[in-house]
Amino acid sequence: MYIVTSTVTVPEEKTDDLIAIYKNRSRRVDKAEGFHSFRLIQNTKKPNELTVHLEWHSKEAYMKWVKSNEFKEIHELEKHYPDQQLAGIVPKVRQYEVVAE
Repeated sequence: MYIVTSTVTVPEEKTDDLIAIYKNRSRRVDKAEGFHSFRLIQNTKKPNELTVHLEWHSKEAYMKWVKSNEFKEIHELEKHYPDQQLAGIVPKVRQYEVVAE
């Protein structure tokens, strides 16, 4: 299993807006080969810190997704959010290999 996280800290007043965006996400990644699950998680001590948590069957599956046209299209759309304050936030991305269960 391979896990990728993408964490952002948004202005407090934008937290619900970002949650709404993810609740209405395109779900295109859900159809990618090797995709396992998506979760948007919220820090309990810092509610304006949100993390996208993606699970993949393998690093290879994730890398195939990253190189796909769909990935590029989705991330290009993110640059054009109506809310430019959200569009300008750069996430902190981390990648993990599951080594024990």
